[in-house]
Amino acid sequence: MEFSHIDKEQKPTMVDVSEKTASMRTAVAESIVYFGKDVFDQLAAAGWSTKKGPIFDTAIIAGTMAAKKTSSLIPFCHPLNLKSVKIKIKSIDEARLGIVCTVKVTEQTGVEMEALTATSVAALTIYDMCKSFSKDIIIESTRLIKKTGGKTIFRGNE
Repeated sequence: MEFSHIDKEQKPTMVDVSEKTASMRTAVAESIVYFGKDVFDQLAAAGWSTKKGPIFDTAIIAGTMAAKKTSSLIPFCHPLNLKSVKIKIKSIDEARLGIVCTVKVTEQTGVEMEALTATSVAALTIYDMCKSFSKDIIIESTRLIKKTGGKTIFRGNE
């Protein structure tokens, strides 16, 4: 197994994608935020809005902005001309929200990091907007669910 971001001299480097053919690529990622039932019920009763504003709308905007800025945040990510960033937030059960982001691009490299960054920042935004209710909110997980296009296709446990 070789690391793609290490060159022959063992130095960090950006992967050269100049010889690859551009193709439609997608990635779907998910983050899960745990509130606990009492805090979840309080926020739901408040219409998922706080003094800082509408929680879901703000998280969607923050996540979309983060996807577009991924190459500025992750050192070896290529800047991409994203074609679509869609974020959906919904309750998973009576104590947790799920944030799912689908990113699409026609490029020479994939968009997994953009989808993962989007859900992570959306989850952090939700935490920030809700921390006055509880400091026990937990961002339980962030994971890649699906990747298509390019050499490999990945389908996690959807």
